[in-house]
Amino acid sequence: MSCIASLTAVEKSFGTVRAVDGLTLAVAPGEIVALLGPNGAGKTTAISLLLGLLAPDRGEAALFGGPPRDAVSRGRVGAMLQDGGMLDGVRVGELLGALRSLYPAPMTVERAVNLAQLRGLERRRTDRLSGGQAQRLKVACALIGNPELIVLDEPTAAMDVEARRSFWDAIREQASAGRSVLFSTHYLEEADATADRVVVIGGGRVVADGPPAEIKATVGMRVVRVTLAHLEPAQLACLPGVTSVSTHGARAELRTTDSDATLRALLSGWPTARDIEVAGAALEDAFLALVAA
Repeated sequence: MSCIASLTAVEKSFGTVRAVDGLTLAVAPGEIVALLGPNGAGKTTAISLLLGLLAPDRGEAALFGGPPRDAVSRGRVGAMLQDGGMLDGVRVGELLGALRSLYPAPMTVERAVNLAQLRGLERRRTDRLSGGQAQRLKVACALIGNPELIVLDEPTAAMDVEARRSFWDAIREQASAGRSVLFSTHYLEEADATADRVVVIGGGRVVADGPPAEIKATVGMRVVRVTLAHLEPAQLACLPGVTSVSTHGARAELRTTDSDATLRALLSGWPTARDIEVAGAALEDAFLALVAA
């Protein structure tokens, strides 16, 4: 498999804190990769190393087979980072137009505005944007150069549900056109629904790397949801295979390592149980198990 972005055995420390500890990561052309990890796991540091914003203490970072700064300077990479603001007093359209002039083969301002859901805000000053609008402008700034690789650090923070859904539709459209996407997020459902691969890091190391379904399968757990006339959480917790119980009104959610045994005992003890659902573990379950290991 060809690779357009990679970190190889990379280490990075800040004083006595080892932020990245032997991290190896690769992104293939047209691939959407989600980078997940708890706060302090090294996600932002890894992204900064990949973009050449930081130099590794050991190991190698590469973009398109060369130094990251070379690819960035040639406009092959578009990035949206958590840090960094916008120039006050500049209008949205003016800012995008100025950025567009820096790239060899940029998309039109209109195209970037549409992808980032900024239509109607082209003449709005950047310091008059709401938090969600400012976040979408950062997206447009990352896309305006028509990059081959899009790197996004917590891109949907401050966006509402509708804006998040439209944003990921646009990103999938970019990936279907052959662009690669690497993003970090705390919204695990976004990673589950969007990413081709999920890379979970903890303590600056990769602890899991694979398709979302494969990552979820590692926990060996299923979820049983059921509606009961008389909820007795303590008794439900004693059913075979059950590791945890949560309740919402008359609805119970059981996490179990043996759904067949759980269901048999459940129906034996609660014959009036209804609306029973059995599903695989959520990415959140796998994530919590992996980072706690």
